Amino acid sequence: MTYAIKVENLGKRYLIGHQKKESYSTLRDTLANGVRDIWKHIRNPSLGGEVEEFWALKDVSFEIKPGDRVGIIGRNGAGKSTLLKILSRITEPTTGRFTTRGRVASLLEVGTGFHPELTGRENIFLNGAILGMSRADVKRQFDAIVDFSGVEKFLDTPVKRYSSGMYVRLAFAVAAHLEPDILIVDEVLAVGDAEFQKKCLGKMEEVGKEGRTVVFVSHNMGAVRQLCEEGIFVQNGKTMSHQSIEKVIGCYTAQSKSTLTGSGGASISNIHLIDSQFRKLDSNQITHGENVRISLDISFSEYARFCDIGINIRDQYGRIVANIQSMDSDLVINQQKGDTINVVSLIEKIQFSPGTYSLDISIVSSTTVLCHIGSACHLQVFISEKLKRPQGIPDHVIEFVVADWQLEKVIT
Repeated sequence: MTYAIKVENLGKRYLIGHQKKESYSTLRDTLANGVRDIWKHIRNPSLGGEVEEFWALKDVSFEIKPGDRVGIIGRNGAGKSTLLKILSRITEPTTGRFTTRGRVASLLEVGTGFHPELTGRENIFLNGAILGMSRADVKRQFDAIVDFSGVEKFLDTPVKRYSSGMYVRLAFAVAAHLEPDILIVDEVLAVGDAEFQKKCLGKMEEVGKEGRTVVFVSHNMGAVRQLCEEGIFVQNGKTMSHQSIEKVIGCYTAQSKSTLTGSGGASISNIHLIDSQFRKLDSNQITHGENVRISLDISFSEYARFCDIGINIRDQYGRIVANIQSMDSDLVINQQKGDTINVVSLIEKIQFSPGTYSLDISIVSSTTVLCHIGSACHLQVFISEKLKRPQGIPDHVIEFVVADWQLEKVIT
């Protein structure tokens, strides 16, 4: 099978130096030690302080076919940007190997690939030359690049005077229009405004439909889902999943770590989801249209009056799709210090579209947040076999309702 990108057992190691701290030193000592350390590091980088090995990537392997639009997702520090820098040949891997077929254009950081002293016009031709294009080929795409970027008025101004937004607009326009076989884009698009981001996503989709390969990194799950068909989930420098983008986003969301905040006046434990048959859902999976109960234990370390229990349900893109408050059911919670209670919330006929959802749970007494757990647990909704929509559920639909329909009469 042909491939555009092939990565085999790729690893990237960095050496992190830890300088030994001195309790006191004079300026003369600092200057003398600095000169001495330079020679030490030239002869042996491990001298002059402790050195720690850090593997930004380790044993990463995957293949991307020509024309694929692939999203790489993961938390900050997972190794995504390091991977893109290796694929763009900005840095070399420590272990393993990779192969790219065709011209590669990348947009990784604001300013990457541009000479600050050159004008926007000159940088367009410089980037074309780097990609191996002739001057005539660049001229053919020149007007489209300028029109897309919207910086025509400043085209003959050195790019060092551009704002970060202008920089990104021109850089993306150059990377996308100079007909690369592989287009690599990092989170840098977040610098642009919403309208330009939408424009960029449309252009990358167009590039993919032309048979060229797009590799896209973003923390915006909505943008990743809109553009990409496949996904790669990177965690701690390793590839955890490489499959359809929906499944990869679900895997990423399900592994989100919970966060705990609040005054500490209460704690939440034993969070369980229970189905309509009163069975605990070990896998937290529910079918659309079924009832689900959320059960949790609350322990109070202080006296609490008029407590309200709140639950926000978020989809895999982080959007709040539902909010539940115990005060809406007239439940009054006044507890003494040392009390532990169990509460259950019933959601009837769950209407969410298929996907993975996270639950944020809060305990509030008057105006004080006693406890808040972000991503306390996850819920996975599956489509019902009774659903008769052959095309399935559109991706942008947050929830859908199965209503009863009947034909009352024929008017004509």
